[in-house]
Amino acid sequence: MTAGSPGRAPLIALYPGTFDPTTLGHMHLIRRASRVADRLVISVFAGSRKKPLFSLEERVAMVRADIALVENMGCPIEVTGFSGLLVRHAREVGASCVVRGLRAVSDFEYEFKMTGMNARLDPGIETLFLAAPARWQFVSSTFVREIASLGGDVSRFVTRATAQRLAEKFRV
Repeated sequence: MTAGSPGRAPLIALYPGTFDPTTLGHMHLIRRASRVADRLVISVFAGSRKKPLFSLEERVAMVRADIALVENMGCPIEVTGFSGLLVRHAREVGASCVVRGLRAVSDFEYEFKMTGMNARLDPGIETLFLAAPARWQFVSSTFVREIASLGGDVSRFVTRATAQRLAEKFRV
């Protein structure tokens, strides 16, 4: 059965991430995930081992603003912040599927381990991996922040609004 098929519960997919900031690679993945799910919840992670440049509220607002610009989303999309265990949050929003993007082999190794651990914590939650197309394989929020911090042009990697937010953060 496919998304929207009669006789099955709606597929609620969860796309978690730090989104510090949202990149066009993230947006590409969101668009693709929205075509698979009946409802997509994008969850911005509050905690992180790295210190985010933007606050949780700023990152949630950025994701919402960027999504508002995209046409042809395949399903309703909700954006929320979260902290704590991913599987607990997935249960809270009713998600049975976690969407993860893969850019390189190094992503796969990390995500494979995370998927195994999540399956142990909650075997009812599946993980769907979506491979990034070549055009987005090298783009990461970390690289975008670094380029912006050095005064570089990030307009090819983020929306205009996000580029402006980055410029404001790094304005001296």
